[in-house]
Amino acid sequence: MKKQILLLGLTMFIFSQTTFAQVSTDELRTLREQIQILTQRLDELEKATPQTASGVKQAPAATVAQVDQVIREKVDKAVSEQVDERMAAVSWAERMRWKGDFRYRYENIKIEGKNPRNRNRIRARALLEADVTPTVKVGLGLATGGDDPVSTNQTLGGGESTKDMRLDLAYFDWSGMPNTHILGGKVKNFLVRSGKNALMWDGDWRPEGIGAIWDNGAFFAQGMGTWIESDSKKGAEFAWITQAGLKFKLGESTKFRVGAGYAQFNTAGSGSFLGKDNDFFGNSFDPDTLTYRYNYHAIEAFAEMTFALADRPLMLFGDYVTNTAVDKNDTGYAVGVKYGKAAGKGTWDFSYTYQRLEADAVFGLLTDSDFGGGGTDAKGSIFKGSWALHKNWHAKFTYFLNQFDLASGNPRDFDRLQLDLSFKYK
Repeated sequence: MKKQILLLGLTMFIFSQTTFAQVSTDELRTLREQIQILTQRLDELEKATPQTASGVKQAPAATVAQVDQVIREKVDKAVSEQVDERMAAVSWAERMRWKGDFRYRYENIKIEGKNPRNRNRIRARALLEADVTPTVKVGLGLATGGDDPVSTNQTLGGGESTKDMRLDLAYFDWSGMPNTHILGGKVKNFLVRSGKNALMWDGDWRPEGIGAIWDNGAFFAQGMGTWIESDSKKGAEFAWITQAGLKFKLGESTKFRVGAGYAQFNTAGSGSFLGKDNDFFGNSFDPDTLTYRYNYHAIEAFAEMTFALADRPLMLFGDYVTNTAVDKNDTGYAVGVKYGKAAGKGTWDFSYTYQRLEADAVFGLLTDSDFGGGGTDAKGSIFKGSWALHKNWHAKFTYFLNQFDLASGNPRDFDRLQLDLSFKYK
């Protein structure tokens, strides 16, 4: 009787819906063979077991318990190994995430004294991010373009040649303390850019070094040490950047963010870090030695205010910077307004910014790559608009109406029109 009960229980255990869903066909075949062997063993035990007074054979309780334990251990082990293997595979997949974007751009550039320029460009970026532990993640990103640190655009043409794809991001992000992230490697630019404007830092710049972010919802502080050049044979240059501030609300819809920052680039006497020997991106340099004239010790103050107007968000923003290491051409500022938000299908936004960035206000290599042709020593207006054709598909325009070469005393006009179709995935 105990044999029948044991076999019935075992059969129900193996073929229950949950277990069956986790065990392969080959494993079930193996288990059936093991059950047949154990059944034969039970039959042999029954024949060798003396009858009771009622004539019913009684196997020793210890023997039945041992057989029952062996069966259960085999089943548990097979099921457990299969479940662990499949759960590990699922868990690994869930710890990895892909995201990225693609942009197609038409661009028209007019520079005073030169023929107009038209070109078509693309930008494609992809990022694979994985959770190593609950508090550590790593990322690897690729992007089109060349070695420009503030642009990943790739111009079409060249006989329809293949295009460059390069390392864009490679980092770790540790979040083992409350409200804190420690990052290292080649990381996304996490510095505050008031109104998302690029007065000091282009949004495509990827700092290379170590950074920290702390934000408790009301106060924030962040900083980084980044290598402009880490090879001592080429003249190593390590820069420090810090920002801090607070965020608060007035009423239900009005939000403020204010803060200040400091950046230190000790570049005086160093040669150009990128491009030709005389490429200093608007900064002052010695034409004889082809080296930077000054250091860039920049103090920044920024503010944003956002509130609702006619059921749409309206943002007012400002950013101001001065280089304390020089006493002329040392100031930059940007003020602007943005209305609306292109998010869901059919939504839109529009913004206007006026910006002036003198030649030695900031380190020119890392500032906006489009305003005034890129770098410093420019002033003028920026018009932007965006229409959401879908949550992840936007049509955009940007128009720069600028002047550059301000320090020369004879500035030249610069106009740039950009028409974009941008797509995001994640």
